Amino acid sequence: MSKSTNNFGSSYENESYKGEKLIYPAASRNKEPILQVLKRFIISDTDTLNEESPIFVEIGAGSGQHLAHFAPHFPGVQFQPTEVDENLFGSISIYATNCKTNNILQPILLDIRNNMSSYGFEENSVDYMYNANMMHISPYDCTKGLFQNAGRYLKPEALMITYGAYSKDGIITPQSNIDFDISLKQRNPLWGLRDINDLILLGEENNLSLIDTIEMPSNNKTLVWKKN
Repeated sequence: MSKSTNNFGSSYENESYKGEKLIYPAASRNKEPILQVLKRFIISDTDTLNEESPIFVEIGAGSGQHLAHFAPHFPGVQFQPTEVDENLFGSISIYATNCKTNNILQPILLDIRNNMSSYGFEENSVDYMYNANMMHISPYDCTKGLFQNAGRYLKPEALMITYGAYSKDGIITPQSNIDFDISLKQRNPLWGLRDINDLILLGEENNLSLIDTIEMPSNNKTLVWKKN
């Protein structure tokens, strides 16, 4: 088994996974529940791509499974996967290339701690930002960068959608999430479940408001943020 570590300090154990199509069990389980949430919030007036098509940017695409599942349901939306670990580009690219609606772009390298202009994005140009299961397995600087970039690069009234496990009012529930938080901090003291109250304050600092909290399977939540 080869072991690789990304810039956030998280590790993946796959046998020579670089360039291979990956299937993460968690992504296989949660992609459909998340899709049902996206169907409530993504708006597209056409089923074909054009210069006015909304752009949906995923921060931390991982294996590429999520966008491969979402994109065929929104053929008029252009999906842009980004990832900090270039070893995952092969898998993301395979999913993008094989998307039947051809509306997933090839992945680009992006470290969310940097301004997205460093990677070719213009301010107030993104219709949707999406991030799943990154905040708790990365340093808090990554969460800060996510909100700062959303506040700068989302269009006015555009949405950021985040998915994962969170605490609320300093309390983690149920016990499985308490155990999960402990295990994360044992692996890396900079990791751990983020508190929704802290994220709300971070959103306010970056012109973002939490407009919906949706309970998801396995004690996760989807948070929907709107740029003011």
